[in-house]
Amino acid sequence: MHGSAMRIAGLCACAMVCAMVCAAGLAQGDAGGGSKDAPRSPAERASDLVAHMTLEEKAAQAGYDAPAIPRLGIPAYNWWNEGLHGVARAGFATVFPQAIGMAATWDVPLMHAAASVIGIEFRAKYAATVRPDGGSDWFRGLTVWSPNINIFRDPRWGRGQETYGEDPELTSRMAVAFITGLQGDDPRYLKTIATAKHFAVHSGPESTRHRADVQVSRHDLEDTYLPAFRAAVTEAKVHSVMCAYNAVDGAPACANEMLLQQHLRDDWGFEGYVVSDCGAAADIYLPAGEGHHYAPNPPVAAAEAFKAGMDLVCGDYRHRWNSEQDAIVAAVREGLLTESALDRSLRRLLEARIELGLLDPPGSNPYARIPPSDNDTPAHRALARRMAEESLVLLKNADHLLPLTRKPHSIVVIGPDADSVDGLVGNYNGTPSHPVTILAGIRARFSDAQVTYVPGSGLIDAGPPGEDPVAAARRADLVVVVDGLSPRLEGEEMKLSAPGFSGGDRTSLDLPAPQERLLERIGALGRPTVLVLVSGSALSVNWADRHLPAIIEAWYPGEEGGTAVAALLAGDFSPAGRLPVTVYESVDQLPPFGDYSMANRTYRYFNGEPLYPFGYGLSYTTFRYANARIVRAGGGPEQFEVSAEVTNTGARAGDEVVQLYLTHPGVSGAPRRALKGFARVHLLRGETRTVRFTLRGRDLSVVDPSGTRRIIPGRVDVWIGGGQPQSRPGLRRAAGVRARFSITHAAVLPD
Repeated sequence: MHGSAMRIAGLCACAMVCAMVCAAGLAQGDAGGGSKDAPRSPAERASDLVAHMTLEEKAAQAGYDAPAIPRLGIPAYNWWNEGLHGVARAGFATVFPQAIGMAATWDVPLMHAAASVIGIEFRAKYAATVRPDGGSDWFRGLTVWSPNINIFRDPRWGRGQETYGEDPELTSRMAVAFITGLQGDDPRYLKTIATAKHFAVHSGPESTRHRADVQVSRHDLEDTYLPAFRAAVTEAKVHSVMCAYNAVDGAPACANEMLLQQHLRDDWGFEGYVVSDCGAAADIYLPAGEGHHYAPNPPVAAAEAFKAGMDLVCGDYRHRWNSEQDAIVAAVREGLLTESALDRSLRRLLEARIELGLLDPPGSNPYARIPPSDNDTPAHRALARRMAEESLVLLKNADHLLPLTRKPHSIVVIGPDADSVDGLVGNYNGTPSHPVTILAGIRARFSDAQVTYVPGSGLIDAGPPGEDPVAAARRADLVVVVDGLSPRLEGEEMKLSAPGFSGGDRTSLDLPAPQERLLERIGALGRPTVLVLVSGSALSVNWADRHLPAIIEAWYPGEEGGTAVAALLAGDFSPAGRLPVTVYESVDQLPPFGDYSMANRTYRYFNGEPLYPFGYGLSYTTFRYANARIVRAGGGPEQFEVSAEVTNTGARAGDEVVQLYLTHPGVSGAPRRALKGFARVHLLRGETRTVRFTLRGRDLSVVDPSGTRRIIPGRVDVWIGGGQPQSRPGLRRAAGVRARFSITHAAVLPD
């Protein structure tokens, strides 16, 4: 059925009665025509609603701020909500560590638990703000534009803090946990809808993102850039995907049939809807220098996007696109886009709203019973503290300075991030009701000590005048320097130009010069000094690594970050966070930022010596690995179970992150090594546990230079340990064991 008003006027009498009298029935799922049969499926209900819309109504529903259609029982709905590490931009909410920090936990169950809490808080916000007619406002809906599962291929990218790091396997596991936590496990209704973004090959530079045409090899596309999206679709059943600003191989991502149809729907079976990144639909037609100029005008751009598989436009497209009439309406009327293609998108969108229960009576949806009081609760804040504790990575601990076995009488805390709430929350964040800065955490945990705060330098300048930080450090028993970055320096498309920074990206991996100069003056005193790094990306702290006794990477640790850092100093827990990125010695070790080839990037292909390797992190206890075993398992000709015994050989209980890496010697297209499994386990003093991993087809495969994923017969080397098997001289090597097995059957795997 077509959507114009004239065609609706010609409907049969029965359908007209349904449209005019039974609007509530259409929206809420009564069988059509007054039948009392079993309720119709969401797909059937969505099709029925679309069939009763005019073309103009359909075009309006394809925008992120969809107006109500009262005659059909459809309330207004704003699709735009952010939930990267907590409900964002909607007032008070629990603020977990920034995404890169959550990845540093390497704790999949904890990630799932945090996402489940975030979903509950979205429901609580919705319950508190939904209008009497069922409408919702901006940042108050249930469609969450998270997670960001782009690969953090280059530490200069300012938005890398939003990701789960540089590795496809770690990113995939964290993505699946986050998505399933957000969406819930009810067989009929969704708690929220997660959105995997930005599809695809999107990872900077920010300054060219609206016009960049990313040229990427078929090998790198399949090997690095797509696996996490595939896992999000095929394993987590994500209900939404956001297409990116950039073009890929000549076609804008939001009008790219190779991405949106071939991979997403044909290969992976995606059944949800695709939303554009905000403004990306306009980039399709904007002139060179501003956008891609892939289409000559707005109607052609709309047609190309919807035909390729985009379903929802984010951005003020009704203002930016129309002169006399809406571009979507014009595209249909000019014959550029069939109305059936637009109907397909509308069905996907309405089916999503039905599965959220937004068109049903509240009593039928279990998630609708979540009250407004289930937001920002003490239990949720406790989980944020645990996540912050697990995210901390101990990078250096010379002479066992930490944990502090003797209580210091005087502590001086220095640095621009020490008392900064910005330094806790990162970007795309909510507002914490009880933020604990690192200074506040130290004061609370070491309440018997004299704690003095001296800001020292600013983030990128000398800072305000005040007490001499060097003099204060000279008098203290313990010096804690809290240096690093800020979401005011690194982030999305920022209007900032300063030494080391440009437009939200970084041009240097070093600490900003004012911080570095002051840090070296303090370090020269020889006092017991701990450097706490606050950042969303890797910092090349070469001088500190050579001269300071202790370094902690805290990321942007969320609302309980200060409590967590202080507890680590005191030894209330043993740290076990691991780096989800490589920390390079210098930007000079990297290829050009705009080069999307993975050659010499990330631990998988980097040929140099990093400052700290991916997967690295120290503990307050020690571990031993033994008895590696590999056995063929059932379920296919090439399936293996790999196991090893892990023993806590230290003096205290602690977590260990067990990591499994595979190497395919001599195989073209294979990385130097690749993470294929990991588990965070808690071991009591002296406890031994056998940790097992099952390796199946895709785990055993490599991508050949043509982009084909294959299982290739031959030797496979295995490493199971607390980090990678190699490190630079002077860096503690991870404990672990080696093994090997042979693949005997060749196979080509589907995309």
